[in-house]
Amino acid sequence: MKPVELIKLPIKNEMELFEEKFKESMLSKVPLLNRITYYIVRRKGKQMRPMFVFLVAKMVSNGGFDERTYRGASVVELIHTATLVHDDVVDDSNRRRGFFSINALWKNKIAVLVGDFMLSKGLLLSIDNEDFDLLKLISIAVREMSEGELLQIEKARKLDITEAIYFDIIRKKTATLIAACCGIGAASVGANQDCVQQMRKFGEYIGIAFQIKDDLFDYSDAKIGKPTGIDIKEQKMTLPLIYTLNNCSKKEKTWLINSIKKHNKNKVRVKEVIAFVKENGGIAYTTNQMNAYKAKALTILDDFPESEYKKSLKMMIDYVVERKI
Repeated sequence: MKPVELIKLPIKNEMELFEEKFKESMLSKVPLLNRITYYIVRRKGKQMRPMFVFLVAKMVSNGGFDERTYRGASVVELIHTATLVHDDVVDDSNRRRGFFSINALWKNKIAVLVGDFMLSKGLLLSIDNEDFDLLKLISIAVREMSEGELLQIEKARKLDITEAIYFDIIRKKTATLIAACCGIGAASVGANQDCVQQMRKFGEYIGIAFQIKDDLFDYSDAKIGKPTGIDIKEQKMTLPLIYTLNNCSKKEKTWLINSIKKHNKNKVRVKEVIAFVKENGGIAYTTNQMNAYKAKALTILDDFPESEYKKSLKMMIDYVVERKI
């Protein structure tokens, strides 16, 4: 059995019911929208975010559950899907999870409107049911995701990202949505504010470890569906590169920055940069940072009694840092 299927076992029934509820949450009276949302549902990914919502809800309530938990998971998935649709437009990307993206099939204007529709559906699902606490958690995530993307764009132009700024960017870009999932899971079953914030922090640590793992793939020889060196070609300053820039000679630093600014499309030069980062401890340092965030997340779980849900969350943390894609 695949790792994701093993993780999902304690919430298998809830996930199956969630899929039906999620489809219902996207229904519209506009046939074109229904065709597009049907296409979106068919090409669903691993659904890790709803899994976080359900597993955290079950863990903090000792197996309890609430209709609010389904709504919380649907809100998260609606907002997440809306951001992916918009991201593909921004990045001019024609593929998503091996399928054609919405903008590739229906063009940018329709893709932007579909993303807006899903965003509004998510907000209204919370408002109509007066889930204002859940709405606040997801709204904070949406604001921070936008800030993170814009901060990265601003800093990429100057290539002046420090390690502190890097962590601020990935916390906002990636970790904040997983933090919202975990916070929503706890809040949906009536957990107190301390527990909700504790679970938000748990999700944030996992999200940071997840993004660091993604950054490490750029220096991997494994076939992961993403070409090696793509971050360098796109002038993205990730942790292996930031560490190396901060720990090499002035001459080497000039060479590195020059390579990224002016020779980032040169395959030979990109390979030289990757080799230099590896030789100068960039990968080892980054891996240690990822494992440190994994350890922080596991420490938070120590506060909760043993259960099949806690066990699945531990497996989820392992999966995040050990996955091959």
